[in-house]
Amino acid sequence: MKIAFVGKGGSGKTTLSSLFVRHLAVAGSPVVAVDADVNQHLGAALGLTDEECAALPSLGAELPAIKEYLRGENPRIADAASMIKTTPPGRGSRLLRIVEDNPVYRLCARPVTVDGASLRLMATGAFNEEDLGVACYHSKVGAVELCLNHLVDGPGEYWVTDMTAGADSFASGLFTRFDQTFLVCEPTRKGVAVYRQYRDYARDFGVRLHVIGNKVENEDDLAFLREELGDALLAGFGRSGWVRRTEQGRTPAFDELEPANAAVLRLMQETVDASYAERDWERYTRQLVTFHLRNAESWGNAKTGADLAAQVDPGFVLGEHLTGLPEPLAV
Repeated sequence: MKIAFVGKGGSGKTTLSSLFVRHLAVAGSPVVAVDADVNQHLGAALGLTDEECAALPSLGAELPAIKEYLRGENPRIADAASMIKTTPPGRGSRLLRIVEDNPVYRLCARPVTVDGASLRLMATGAFNEEDLGVACYHSKVGAVELCLNHLVDGPGEYWVTDMTAGADSFASGLFTRFDQTFLVCEPTRKGVAVYRQYRDYARDFGVRLHVIGNKVENEDDLAFLREELGDALLAGFGRSGWVRRTEQGRTPAFDELEPANAAVLRLMQETVDASYAERDWERYTRQLVTFHLRNAESWGNAKTGADLAAQVDPGFVLGEHLTGLPEPLAV
């Protein structure tokens, strides 16, 4: 299951995504966590030291190798250089699984242990001094989009992406790559405004969107969110002493998280798992192709010197049938 966390800068998006990742891992679920925010803080939120965070490999830096692996023997793709972030898979392409060993994970993922549980962490790489004035952060996030375009995941396994803040996610088709998007919203007018902007942009694309209220201090905060958000509000996450201790560099056990906040994480997982019943691989593939054709016409053809529409494999549908995944779990 593919999950995205979005929200206004400072809303607690990274904190909530790290808590959800911890919850899944401690429960024994296989998890790939991806830091796709321009501010790379997910590793620290999961307990890594500054040195460990700095040592994480960059997905953006390994993009040529990622392309070469995913291209496989697809006859519609001449070479890795002609692949762009939206290039769709086809017959002969290599697909990614969450539970497997592959060159992409070996290059770009690192094991992280939280409360005795293991997960994989990947990061796009920070926007650094060399990028100033010459690069767009979305060029780094393109590696995440390409991986998701080739990912075949099943129930009970999770790919969790901490996205960049605000509406920047809409600069590519990445926002359509998820089974569930959680928008983290403070009980403020600005937080609600970001939700409405995201909702309006996503409305025509079948994005499954729920709001998690964060930094909810009292019933008045919750009532404000209910009034402004209606049924979009899934739950409210309260102020947390556990989170504060973690941010101070302490290491409280995860089972010490406040019961009410732990219940929010369980509800979020139940919501994600329920979304499996709505999964539509044909629509997912159509959207993938639509955004690829848009990007090809807008800039991709000129950049590569090729007609990238020819990369589309007619009749190819991404899905679990391609990998021998077990029958879906009942949800």
